[in-house]
Amino acid sequence: MKTLIYLFSFLHCLIVFSQKTYLKGKVTNKDKEPIVGVSISYLEKGTVTNKDGNYLLEIPENEKILVKFSYLGYGSVIKSIKGRKNKTINYSPILQVQTEEIETVTLKSYQAAQEGLVKMKAEKYKRIPGANAGIENLLMTQPGVNNSNELSTQYSVRGGNFDENLVYVNGIEIYRPFLIRSGQQEGLSFLNTDMTENINFSAGGFEAKYGDRLSSVLNIHYKKPTQEQTTFNASLLGASLTYENLFLNKKLSTLIGARYRNNQLLVNSKDTQTNFKPIFADIQSYLSYQINTKSSLDFLGNISVNNYNFTPISRVTKFGGLVQPRELTVFYEGNEQDDFKTYFGALSYKYKINPKTSLDLTTSMFNTQEQEYYDIFGAYSIAEIDPVSGEDLYVSGVGSELNHARNDLDILIQNIKISVQHRVNKHHFDIGAKFQKENIRDRINQWTTVDDNGITLRAPDDNVENNQPETPFVAAITPFYSVKSQNDADIYRFSGYFQWNKKWHVGNHILWHHVGVRTQTWWLKNNFNSFKSETKQVISPRFRLSLKPDWEDTDMVFRLAAGYYHQPPSYKELRNPQGNLVYNLDAQEAIHYVFSNEYSFELWKRPFKMTSEIYFKQLNNVNAYSLDNVRIRYDANNQTQAYATGLDLRMSGEFVPGKESWISLGFLKTEENTNNRGYIARPTDQRFKFAMLFQDYVPSNPNFKVYLNLVLNAPLPGGSPINASADSNAAVDRYDFQTRLRPYRRADLGASYIVVDKSKQYTSGFFSLFKELDLGVELFNIFDIQNTTTNTWIYDVDSKRYNSVPNILTGRILNFKLGMVF
Repeated sequence: MKTLIYLFSFLHCLIVFSQKTYLKGKVTNKDKEPIVGVSISYLEKGTVTNKDGNYLLEIPENEKILVKFSYLGYGSVIKSIKGRKNKTINYSPILQVQTEEIETVTLKSYQAAQEGLVKMKAEKYKRIPGANAGIENLLMTQPGVNNSNELSTQYSVRGGNFDENLVYVNGIEIYRPFLIRSGQQEGLSFLNTDMTENINFSAGGFEAKYGDRLSSVLNIHYKKPTQEQTTFNASLLGASLTYENLFLNKKLSTLIGARYRNNQLLVNSKDTQTNFKPIFADIQSYLSYQINTKSSLDFLGNISVNNYNFTPISRVTKFGGLVQPRELTVFYEGNEQDDFKTYFGALSYKYKINPKTSLDLTTSMFNTQEQEYYDIFGAYSIAEIDPVSGEDLYVSGVGSELNHARNDLDILIQNIKISVQHRVNKHHFDIGAKFQKENIRDRINQWTTVDDNGITLRAPDDNVENNQPETPFVAAITPFYSVKSQNDADIYRFSGYFQWNKKWHVGNHILWHHVGVRTQTWWLKNNFNSFKSETKQVISPRFRLSLKPDWEDTDMVFRLAAGYYHQPPSYKELRNPQGNLVYNLDAQEAIHYVFSNEYSFELWKRPFKMTSEIYFKQLNNVNAYSLDNVRIRYDANNQTQAYATGLDLRMSGEFVPGKESWISLGFLKTEENTNNRGYIARPTDQRFKFAMLFQDYVPSNPNFKVYLNLVLNAPLPGGSPINASADSNAAVDRYDFQTRLRPYRRADLGASYIVVDKSKQYTSGFFSLFKELDLGVELFNIFDIQNTTTNTWIYDVDSKRYNSVPNILTGRILNFKLGMVF
């Protein structure tokens, strides 16, 4: 009987023991030697390692705790652990010999994975080379993000255009100038890399709290200073100065940045000789005042001045390939003087009502004043050339073209937004409302005259009969292309959103859901005649489900997202090819379906991540457009249906210890169908993309670092002439222009030497003045590949067809950089 009792007691203890949750492992040093007596503790409980360095610690179930491993003479390790029922967790840290407890190891966060965001720290990538180095330069290396023009910071995402992307800085929506028509006019992006702390990007399927755009959202967080610091960067392309500090008993944090950029080095490498004197400059400030423990007041401001003074001299471009090699020669007279001034200010008040509820109230104002003035005359000749010698054989065409513009634009955007965030148990609710008024005033006066072989060309759709010499031609002389209009209108918008997020535990699996809905109501008013358009409204439900399976040897997160994304028309979409605003235009609609997977693993004992996303977008009420460099001309109607589908792949990790790099692959197909004429490629139909961002250093001298930024994009559609239309009865039919440009291939190489940084400080001498100091050199387009962006279209009166001449981008360029922090 006693034997049975002992046996029963033993089995009972065994069962009880097996139902408890334990953390166990072995603690060693860097030489893999066990450390005896290491203290392992959490809250008031703990244990120590035995003579073999092993330990066993009972921990609570389904509760996240911080376990500390400490031993005299070694740096402590703090590990975030969540116990699981009937599970024993293995963890074997390596303690490093240190005098301070500085190393912290934390449990992996799945916040970015379940939100479907790419998150990056700006500090880690500030030395990545690029003609437009900065945040957008990083985005170009992401799958699904395309821009085949290194002079521009604008980008398209998964078949969308440049106007379909949301950009936020600290939760405040940012706007771009509207009349920019070429990359070399752009100058500075609003986003200041030296002021940026975090970068969050979603290429589709984003939450309802973000605004009304069809393609993507970029959410930037400017940093809040913790100490006084000045950052200065300079190169042959410009300079920047950033100052940060704390004032008023550390209640007021101040971040101020000033930048200057000159694109002359880049433009002079193109095939057009010019006198180019641009001035691109801005100053930004981000101020944050902590009123008390519950409330704060933030201010974000920006003043930007872009003066573009451009005098072309001549151009020589070879085109036609080996089949029919030709050469275009142009001699210019005249110049272009453009002026873009933007002013932006936003004030945000944050109040924490209680530990579970907070309120944000934000008001902002954006004003852009833009003028585009030019008179440029070009006399050209087209010569057939010998494919072997490259010598001119004969001139096949001569002509001239005079371009004139006096375009002015003044837009004022004012808004006020309120949002409330509330948490109850594990539920997170977010609700917000916004009112916005946009005032648009423009004057467009733009025309082009063309002379071909001594004949002045009329517009192709001009049906005036010319029966010379039988009858005299008495019709008025008209330009080949012209637009003349004036608009003054207001747009009123009310928008709001509601979002409900929750984290669930299904057994040991983790499930997140994000359910939300957006709505916007808007109307337009013509200030010339007081005409008011009909009121329009859209409702956009959105949903995302994320799952983290409890797989012992596989770390994966799955996401499924679907939703409606509407884009009510803004100024550019409302303006038709004749320059007039169309007041009753509907919102474009995109229905997103996104399925994605993130797989985290170790390779060479270093962390890696493989992200894959397959997507489909059904596009309705599409406002079709043509793309010329970076200028978008909309048809200003909703007569097109379209779709975009593709696959994005990204592998990131430490290919080199301590430095994150990645490789991106993208496959895309996007087509449109106007008036049921059939599907043709959209202007952003870039079928394939390969990109690589690689960081390395010399093992024997880690202060010498090397960076490679490589992009290969499949050919884009070559566009169509400025007067082309998708109307089947048009004299110039957009459907007839379906040729493609060359593939875009570019590699930028950078190298830097770190003289001073956090791990390499000087206590005396000249270098003791600096917190950081580095010297760098960059080689842009290292293979000197002649990439192209759109075409110049020349009409041939004899053949009555257009000749496409590719516009060549920048060549190989050497740049030097200096960076310092003090």
